[in-house]
Amino acid sequence: MSSKTGIVIVGGGVAGLALATRLGATVGKQGEARITLIDRGFSHVWKPMLHCFAAGTASNENDRISFMGQASAHNFEFWPGDVVGLDREKREITLGPLQASDGQVVLESRTIGYDVLIFAIGSCANDFRTPGVAEHCLFIDNLVEANGFNEKFRMELLRAYATGSELNIAIVGGGATGTQLAAELHKAIEIVELHAFGASPPKMRITLLEAGPRIVPAFPESVSDAAQKELERIGVTVRTSAMVSGADAEGFSLKDGTHVPATLRVWAAGVKAPDVTKAYGGLSLGRSGQIVVHPNLQSIDDERIFAMGDCSYIADEPLPPTAQVARQQAHHLARHIPALLRSGKPVPSCVFRNKGAIVALGDYNGWGTLPGGGVFGGGWMRGLAARLGHVMLYRQHQIELYGFWRGMMSLLADLVDAVARPSARLD
Repeated sequence: MSSKTGIVIVGGGVAGLALATRLGATVGKQGEARITLIDRGFSHVWKPMLHCFAAGTASNENDRISFMGQASAHNFEFWPGDVVGLDREKREITLGPLQASDGQVVLESRTIGYDVLIFAIGSCANDFRTPGVAEHCLFIDNLVEANGFNEKFRMELLRAYATGSELNIAIVGGGATGTQLAAELHKAIEIVELHAFGASPPKMRITLLEAGPRIVPAFPESVSDAAQKELERIGVTVRTSAMVSGADAEGFSLKDGTHVPATLRVWAAGVKAPDVTKAYGGLSLGRSGQIVVHPNLQSIDDERIFAMGDCSYIADEPLPPTAQVARQQAHHLARHIPALLRSGKPVPSCVFRNKGAIVALGDYNGWGTLPGGGVFGGGWMRGLAARLGHVMLYRQHQIELYGFWRGMMSLLADLVDAVARPSARLD
């Protein structure tokens, strides 16, 4: 295998960064391949924590992983940019110009060659072309959007404190993201109240709108019922079978003719691949824009291109868009791509093994499901087991990327930070 073999990974999420780190420890460290990670941002966050960034209950500095730092420590390269084109014949991707915050062009459009190309660009919310959503709603699909929502939330909260007015927030989408965001925003209010010099906190009304008959539909009905009761206990209004027909500057219109007023409007419903997949060299796409792949994650159109995680679609066995699926697929490619490069050995099919799922509603409650369908959490301990399980998944992710000792140091730093700093973002 030539030392010039190029592996390009597009997307630094759960799957992309894990794959770059693992390949860097093998073919990268041994000088057998040049591994390049491409991402539009400069840092990685664990996507299941985005609702915490949005609410301001997570510390950005502690929970972000620098792509440049990770690359220098794990034998791969990182370049920022958006992939805007793919030439499969030349085996090149095109990155759009990189601009600074003031609009100045820092890097012109560039091309990067590859021998193996792997897409791991994740997913985003699907507004189903609902009128007004793109213009009037906020999204939390990435760290930039989560931070943008948090800034607006803090400003509206300040306005409500100063004027004594009510702060109305409506969230569309009763999946894990929407339900956890609703709980986390309530937690943020409780924390901010401790720093308000004794002033009475403003009334905050949170409404969760779900088009289906129950929230968190990926979980058993017993969990859905318990989660709804818990949200209602802390003051969240949950409306199921509430189909949104439009959004405006004042709130959401529902198909039953009612209007839900909201100062802040969040869209967390539906899942689709980013629209940029349409510019990927004519690769076959699924109904929601995902790249269609074989069970071994190889594109059905090009043997040198792979896709994993939320942006991939296995027609024979569609998988849920979860971090668990993305992580297992990254590990599969990390095990088998070295043999593909060294001897041309085909990548075998990736078999997903369901290890269960967890939904944690802030510090209030949490539930988990086991592979056999059993449910744990809830009860008199208020879901402590499930909430600890959610934390352990995050720490496992950190240890995977940092290594054991550095991961443990990160945990210690977070514990110290929790004592030394406010437990909510106030700046």
